This record gives sequence, C-alpha cells and structure tokens, in this order.
Amino acid sequence: MSEALVLEPAVATADTVADIIDLGLLSARRIGARGTIVRVHAPDDELERRLLELGFVEGARVEILQEGLFGRDPIAVKLDDMRVALRRREAAAIQVRFDHAGASA
Repeated sequence: MSEALVLEPAVATADTVADIIDLGLLSARRIGARGTIVRVHAPDDELERRLLELGFVEGARVEILQEGLFGRDPIAVKLDDMRVALRRREAAAIQVRFDHAGASA
C-alpha cells in the first residue's frame, strides 16, 4: 500500500495577519508612522465633516511628523502634500492601513 500525503490547510496566525494588513487608528501611532486612510468615522457628525473637508478621505496618504511635548498631543501630520495639526482624540476617528516600515506603535 502506498502512503497518502496529507496536506494541512494553512492557518493564519495573528502575526501573519498583522504582516498582511496593519490597520489601526492614527492616534495610536508614533512619529514616522505612515500609511493610507481607509476610513474616517467620528463620534459626532461635525468632527467627521471637518476632517473630510480638510482632506482626510479614503485613499489619502498620511505620515506622523511631530508630537507635542506633553502627552504627545497634538500631532503634526503630513496629509498628501499638506501639513495638519490634530489632537489625538480627533486622530482617533481616522483608521489607517499602515505601511510595514511605519508599523511600530
């Protein structure tokens, strides 16, 4: 009798998934983190409208340039070709797919 080759299905671990898709909030990252905006969802409509008007839209490229001295607030963000200052609580409304090189939290 011949032995059958058993193939096991590939199982994605948390590390593997994090390498493939590194999603997170802009507010949780440090200087140098960069990526592409995938969603803007604020708790109030006014903040969400202001962020969208500033250019924080799906597909826009962002990079954290600077942080404030006390509590790392506010943050300076490069948004495509502009520079914008945000409070961390405002940046918490912006979900980003981070580049692997800028993935450090």
